[in-house]
Amino acid sequence: MKYEDKQGVCILKNEMLIQKIEELSMNAFPSLETDHVDGWLLRISNGYSKRTNSINPLYESNKETSEKMEKAEHVYRKKNLPVIYKLTSHVFPENLDNILAQANYSFESLTSVQLLPLNEATLTFSPSSSFVIYNSLEDKWFDSFCELNRVRETDQPILKKMLENIVPQVCYVILFNDKDEVIACGMGVLEDGFIGLFDIVTNSNYRNKGYGMQLISAILEWGKTNGAKNAYLQVVSDNIPALNLYAKMGFKEAYQYWYRIKK
Repeated sequence: MKYEDKQGVCILKNEMLIQKIEELSMNAFPSLETDHVDGWLLRISNGYSKRTNSINPLYESNKETSEKMEKAEHVYRKKNLPVIYKLTSHVFPENLDNILAQANYSFESLTSVQLLPLNEATLTFSPSSSFVIYNSLEDKWFDSFCELNRVRETDQPILKKMLENIVPQVCYVILFNDKDEVIACGMGVLEDGFIGLFDIVTNSNYRNKGYGMQLISAILEWGKTNGAKNAYLQVVSDNIPALNLYAKMGFKEAYQYWYRIKK
């Protein structure tokens, strides 16, 4: 797998790339709590989203897998949360997915992680639309995001706290039409030359009209201006419209992740 940096094309082994993007994405969307168990990261955020309430077995381990599974299950059960593992092809131990399957953990939410060198990006802007880009979390963006995503009121304080805890540089983008209606919004998180795209959403009344591409283009352009060389995103593998959009912009799959869940 290749990506661009200032010196040209660098080559990362797939395992290194997976670890790199997984670490970036955790920093981009931090959980409220993180517990460390012998190379496994246990992320806890009061149940808001699987990605911030899951076990990430990213690093080499020494203890017995059964022992760690028991401890992890205890942590989540104590908080009345389902036990969720977020898995890739690069986990420790290597056969963890099979172990979890045999322990009756269900398979859910296969997701494609995609990468784009920004010097290959296809960016599109429309003069009939206008953007507002915030460099910190503002109520206008947050309220618009919660409305378009139908985020429950009980979950909004959790989400806001997670967003406020982001350490890397962030842009929060809103796309308006000529009637001053919010038609799309999303965020980009910049770290170590990578701009991550998160929570891209378009008003249901304006989908399939090119607004998603315009919004993403604005985030990628912001990233390039601020030193990003590469972009990454995560998209559920059965979301065909989104996959088609990202392919049109030049994104290509780097790897996949999925969840194993015991409820």
